[in-house]
Amino acid sequence: MEDKPLRSRQWFGKQGKDGFIYRAWMKNQGIPAHQLQGKPVIGICNTWSELTPCNAHFRELAQSVKNGIYEAGGYPVEFPVMSLGETLIKPTAMLYRNLVSMDVEESIRANPVDGVVLLCGCDKTTPALVMGASSVDIPTIVVSGGPMLTGKYRGRDIGTSDIWRFFADHQTGQMSDEDMYIAEACMARSQGHCAVMGTASTMACMVESIGLSLAGNAAIPAADSRRKALAHLSGNRIVDMVREDLKLSDILTRQAFENAITVNAAIGGSTNFIIHLLAIAGRVGVNLSMDDFNTAVRKIPLLANLQPSGKYFMEDFYYAGGLPALMKELHTQLNSEAITVTGNPISHNYENAECFNRELISPIENPFNPIAGIVVLKGNLCENGAVMKPSAASPALMQHSGRAVVFENIEDFNHRVNDPDLEVDKDSVLVLKNAGPKGYPGMPEVGNMLIPKKLMDEGITDMVRISDGRMSGTGFGTVVLHVSPEAAVGGTLAIVQNGDMITLDVPSGVLHLHVSDEEIAARKSTLILDTHISKRGYTYLYQTHVEQAHLGADLDFLKGSSGSEVARDSH
Repeated sequence: MEDKPLRSRQWFGKQGKDGFIYRAWMKNQGIPAHQLQGKPVIGICNTWSELTPCNAHFRELAQSVKNGIYEAGGYPVEFPVMSLGETLIKPTAMLYRNLVSMDVEESIRANPVDGVVLLCGCDKTTPALVMGASSVDIPTIVVSGGPMLTGKYRGRDIGTSDIWRFFADHQTGQMSDEDMYIAEACMARSQGHCAVMGTASTMACMVESIGLSLAGNAAIPAADSRRKALAHLSGNRIVDMVREDLKLSDILTRQAFENAITVNAAIGGSTNFIIHLLAIAGRVGVNLSMDDFNTAVRKIPLLANLQPSGKYFMEDFYYAGGLPALMKELHTQLNSEAITVTGNPISHNYENAECFNRELISPIENPFNPIAGIVVLKGNLCENGAVMKPSAASPALMQHSGRAVVFENIEDFNHRVNDPDLEVDKDSVLVLKNAGPKGYPGMPEVGNMLIPKKLMDEGITDMVRISDGRMSGTGFGTVVLHVSPEAAVGGTLAIVQNGDMITLDVPSGVLHLHVSDEEIAARKSTLILDTHISKRGYTYLYQTHVEQAHLGADLDFLKGSSGSEVARDSH
């Protein structure tokens, strides 16, 4: 600390008028003078909001962090940033991920903090906070909110992935309105984010596997007292990280990103992982591309028997040993010397871990499913790539050709999907356009389109579906996502017509439209793009600067870092 003065001393260590103002106004909160005399000041970046139910317990969690900071000799200052509640916010939380990252970045840089604890849980809050903090690059640790307890419905366990099954059953008359109301009351029975390996849990696993949290962070249920204990210990640790000057750039190396990609394959993580990790990499200057996520090629198996790719829930995962037990199985596949927030190699997080349920966490030599990870598809329908999750797909559809049934946008889909006269059969390929970053805008989770009702009535539960949108991490099916370039910028997806033949060949990594290059060019020459650019505000900024999905859908001017220095000092 003597070699590198505390950043907060630029405020609280000043003499004269400026120092007087900085200290005096802080003291109106009842702060004794000694708290501002040389202690590391730790910001607690809090995404608490009653409109973000997954994070509604964060005020209580923040107090545990504060207790740890005080104990370690630091001084905590809690501050709010915009919160993104996946279940409520419209038109889609993804539209605002980049806005929150800006809020986080500027809030950290502009204020007298030496280190920061990121409190995040609901899907987009984690990548947004990590993106923003990465562009400042001061000592940072993540505390996730934890999954909710497993739902209980009529004698069986349920979670978010069951919503899709319930809705299908309701559509076909197998569940009544009353059944749906009962299930609704049974599912979200405690604080926390989704109880399955959806995007929120995937993001919690991401921050642990990449080294930004303490071991065990990913799976401790929100309602478990050990979640508060972990928050307390994280408060302890961030104070030492400031003293050691251990920054995000020291942790977020190429090797750390590779570890996160490997772990995501083995847990059956959300496809949203790709778009968020690409955006984070863009902030810290690590060169990642879509091809780096093609983990199916590396034959990394699925080790976690978790919904939506398996049977169990995050609560069960924690009791089985959590992410450390799973990472121990992957030791030979990991960059075991990558440094974490502890200052130690990642191997220290799992070397003493134990698995207590082999039905839930498989040994690597006998995996739950040899088919896992993410497949990156290439072809004339997705020049810059598309993605799918084979562990959540139907094996019979992994090599499939069918005629396209095209929907120009989500409104068109909602209007026509259940039309009895819709020309569709079980072999058709559903194609949804204009659901990408720019075209929607915000790239909503609509890629796992509902099966047309007349096919559900025939017992069809899965079809090949293709879009430039995303899919909820809790969803499943043979769904091709993130098609890039998107339809709204003139990608080939925009010129697909009803009846065009499309081939999906997962083993070969190919998505092909059976239309000649000449015909594609001719159709594009007369194409009128279905893009409506907002005339004002953040949405205008987003649509005019958002990058395509294969680059992480960040805003082009947010790439990289501005550091922690305040540009101007008016005092």
